[in-house]
Amino acid sequence: MKDQGRSPRKRTGGRRRPNHKKKKHELGTESTETQVGEPKLKVVDSRGNTQKVRAVTTDIASVADGATTHEATIENVVENPSNPNYARRNIITKGAIIDTSQGRARVTSRPGQDGQVNAVAVE
Repeated sequence: MKDQGRSPRKRTGGRRRPNHKKKKHELGTESTETQVGEPKLKVVDSRGNTQKVRAVTTDIASVADGATTHEATIENVVENPSNPNYARRNIITKGAIIDTSQGRARVTSRPGQDGQVNAVAVE
């Protein structure tokens, strides 16, 4: 996990007060909650003259089944361990269990960061 600045506690356990507010480069962005639907991508500038492709909505997943990989259509989100509310709202994150045309699969990629859904078949 990325370091979010200095710890608010000293080594001795004493409190360390912040000496400034967040600077522009320290600000985060709102998370992209990828939903099931017609594929829609969004290109965002990121640090170091690079770009990230965020999947706003998608219905295509690459499902790995042993040695072979198939492209499958996502029907809905069955379970999401990161947030039970996400399953009800059909939001795809890493670790989510999705229903596809190839059967159930667990998402191994981060669609809000990579712009694609990679998954492994679950029996």
